[in-house]
Amino acid sequence: MPITRRQLLAAAAAQFPQPKAGVTHYVRYTLGGAVSYGRLEGDRIQPLQGSIFANPKPAGKPVAASSVKLLYPCQPPKVLAVGLNYKSHIGNQPAPKRPEIFYKPITCLQNPGDPIVIPPDSKNTHYEGELVIVIGKGPKQIFGYTCGNDVSERDWQNGADKDMQWWRAKGANTFGPLGPVIAAGLDPKPSLLQTRLNGSVVQKQYVSDLLFDCEACVSFISRYVTLTPGDVIFTGTPGSTKAMKPGDVVEVEIDGIGILRNPVSAG
Repeated sequence: MPITRRQLLAAAAAQFPQPKAGVTHYVRYTLGGAVSYGRLEGDRIQPLQGSIFANPKPAGKPVAASSVKLLYPCQPPKVLAVGLNYKSHIGNQPAPKRPEIFYKPITCLQNPGDPIVIPPDSKNTHYEGELVIVIGKGPKQIFGYTCGNDVSERDWQNGADKDMQWWRAKGANTFGPLGPVIAAGLDPKPSLLQTRLNGSVVQKQYVSDLLFDCEACVSFISRYVTLTPGDVIFTGTPGSTKAMKPGDVVEVEIDGIGILRNPVSAG
C-alpha cells in the first residue's frame, strides 16, 4: 500500500531525538507555505528569526512538531564527503593515509520523509548511512551534526562503464538526504549509527570507529578549501551496503540526532 502524505508527516515527527542536556536541536521546516528555522523543544518547535549560525532570536509562538513538514536542516553552500573512513567498509584494502574527500552537488539534497528517486537507467543504487558535520563560525568550525544518506549508484561509481568522476553516482537528484535535526553541542563519538532497510538493521557501528574523526576531516579540508557556515561534510559509511528498490524505506538513526527516514521510488 502506498505511503500517504499524512503517514509521512507523522513519521517525520517520530524521527525527533529525545532532549539531551547541553545539546540544542535545530530544524528547518515549512508550515503554511513559509520556510523557517526553529529550535526543537520536546514535541514543539520554537520558530527562530535570523541565521541559526549567528545567535537567532525567538520569533512568535511555538508550533507543534507534528504540524510541520521537515526540510533538510540547513542550506549548505557546499557538500563534501569522506570515503573509506571505516575499517569495516574498506575490508582488506589498505587504510587511507589521509581523509579521502569528494564533492556532492547541493542539488542532491533531499528532505526527511521525501523519496530517494532511483533513475530509470540505474540498476545498483545503494544506501550509505552516515554522520554528517555541519560547519559553523569560530575557531572550532563544527556547529553540529546531522544524519545523512550518501546514496550511491555502484555501477556508475565502480562498474565496467564507470564515469570519470562520481558526479551522478553520488550526486544524482535526491542522492543526499539530510536530517531530521542539527544537534549542536553533541559529542558524537559515543553515538551508535544504524541503518535500517524496511525495518531490518543493515549497518551498525559506533561513530568512534571512524578512521579520521570529525575534527581531523575538518582540519584537512580547511587546508585547501575555505569552509563556511552551513557547509556539510558526510563522514563516511560503515560496513557493507546493498541495492535499494522502489517501495523500500531506508532509515539512518544516530543517537542524539534522531532518525532520517526516506521511502524509495522509481524515477
